[in-house]
Amino acid sequence: MQIVNSDKKYGLIAIMLHWILAVSVIGLYILGLYMTDLTYYDALYRVLPAWHKAIGVAVLLAFVLRLGWRLINPVPQNPNHRVWEKRLAHYIHWSFYVLIVLMCVSGYLISTADGRALDVWGLFSIPALITGVDNLEDMAGNAHYWIANTLILMVLLHAGAAIKHQLIDKDNTLGRMLGKS
Repeated sequence: MQIVNSDKKYGLIAIMLHWILAVSVIGLYILGLYMTDLTYYDALYRVLPAWHKAIGVAVLLAFVLRLGWRLINPVPQNPNHRVWEKRLAHYIHWSFYVLIVLMCVSGYLISTADGRALDVWGLFSIPALITGVDNLEDMAGNAHYWIANTLILMVLLHAGAAIKHQLIDKDNTLGRMLGKS
């Protein structure tokens, strides 16, 4: 398999970054929903939010790599797609990028609203840059919730469209992102 994209195929790096982000976003969504039901006395009350935050930072780093890779590599085109499908796919992908950034920013604001730095697995900390704003944690939490729901809905639609292209249109859209010709 080729490492870089061509005009017709995704390369290994693009495929890996796509699936790392996909699995991470879905996993963080499920973890986020699970965490909201934890009580103070639950053994995972402190552990899971710490993991959620650290994985969120890792997602941001993977996203930056993915965006950079997308900007310097050709985006493979499928000649069987209609013009409107290509435009819609373009807007959907950029909407994913915007939502991922907004998710990370809102998560950061939730985590640092009290003035404490965001610890990432004890490896490094991200300082609190915005503090002293009334209800910042609640506002950011509300935004985080709605952005997460929008993002997961778009992920489901995106997956559904890929499956439709693969099974109904038989144009190998999904196969290309799985590394098949």
